[in-house]
Amino acid sequence: MSHKLNLPLQGLVIFAKNKEKVSAFYQQALSLKLEESDKTHDLLVGQGHEVVIHAISKTYANSIEIASPPVPRDETPMKPTFVVEDLEVVRAAAIATGGHLKPLKQAWRFRGFVVLDGWDPEGNIVQFKQVEAA
Repeated sequence: MSHKLNLPLQGLVIFAKNKEKVSAFYQQALSLKLEESDKTHDLLVGQGHEVVIHAISKTYANSIEIASPPVPRDETPMKPTFVVEDLEVVRAAAIATGGHLKPLKQAWRFRGFVVLDGWDPEGNIVQFKQVEAA
């Protein structure tokens, strides 16, 4: 199958209590462009992938407690992983938007990458990988 349109090949949908805050985290951490936005979702697009931040209903959102700072949601069975140019850009985005990136001393090296876990402003666990310097 050939791709005639220049569409992202991979995607992720994240359901959020605070769409704006979670969207800002992924825009800054992954250098994604806000392609479209409305009351219920933000479409963020970058190098071959897209992230949709989807607002959950107000009724359901009101039943969800997000601690400050957010508690990491370690119980989830999935962890999205993103290759980034600079882990310190991710750290700055996390600080600016209420997320978190573990300290560099907790990074591990794997298959040519420096790898660190963090979480977005609602505690969703995300892994970031930077190419290890030669």
